Amino acid sequence: MTASSEHTLTLCIGCPDRVGIVARVSTFLAQHGGWILESNHHADADTQRFFMRNVIRAGSLPFGPEEFRALFAPIAAEFCMDWRLTDSGRPPRVVLLASKADHCLVDVLQRWRSGDLQCDIACVIANHPELRPYAQFHGIPFHHVPVTPGTKPAAYARIAELCDEAGGDVMVLARFMQILPPDLCSRYPGRIINIHHSFLPSFIGASPYRQAFDRGVKLIGATCHYVTDELDEGPIIEQDVIRIDHGDSIEDLVRYGKDIERQVLARGLKYHLEDRVFLNGHKTVVFR
Repeated sequence: MTASSEHTLTLCIGCPDRVGIVARVSTFLAQHGGWILESNHHADADTQRFFMRNVIRAGSLPFGPEEFRALFAPIAAEFCMDWRLTDSGRPPRVVLLASKADHCLVDVLQRWRSGDLQCDIACVIANHPELRPYAQFHGIPFHHVPVTPGTKPAAYARIAELCDEAGGDVMVLARFMQILPPDLCSRYPGRIINIHHSFLPSFIGASPYRQAFDRGVKLIGATCHYVTDELDEGPIIEQDVIRIDHGDSIEDLVRYGKDIERQVLARGLKYHLEDRVFLNGHKTVVFR
């Protein structure tokens, strides 16, 4: 068994920066025989916050996650930590939201099926029925929830209900072409991931490739970010770009864009699933 495939616990910490944080956490783990497989640290000079991620071999500890949390709680209180402990034995449950475009949905499903994304796909929710066959092929529940101007409140309430019923840990907007209402965004802070088909903050809103084409840009890209109640302004997880030139048409830009959207969403989702993303105000710290 390799280190990457064995049962692990991941301890994630964010707190005010001060002397002794690493020593205190490391001492706690060492006292209980904790075997650290991976450790990441970052001190942010602007916010004066410290971020830490430790991946621990679960079998090296004499207790399970619940006792770990109870024993670690006094240390967390001492250092005013925002923290979480996740167990690889319980993969995160992902709820996918989509509309009609299939490229991001199909890519996430294939990466999940091949084991590249360590998670459970709880269900697919779409405001159009066209993508149902993809969910059925993978044996995943599919829910068609139409979203119209007159049904939006009920539709979003139903989406939240389906997400909760499925035990969703994270909601992924795989080109879900609707704007989520503020109450839904605040209900799942740091748990809704979107792929935006442009390199934010440029070309926000509709028809980004038309906007890019009209401006004669030389680079187009995609942005994976957390969703907040401010449209396309959530903390950015991952971005990438591809070079274009004057000979490329709008159709070329769209085709290139689909490729980069798939890649950026997959990387951003993978970072989130592996507890590599830490919110730091309007920004993120990502331990790649």
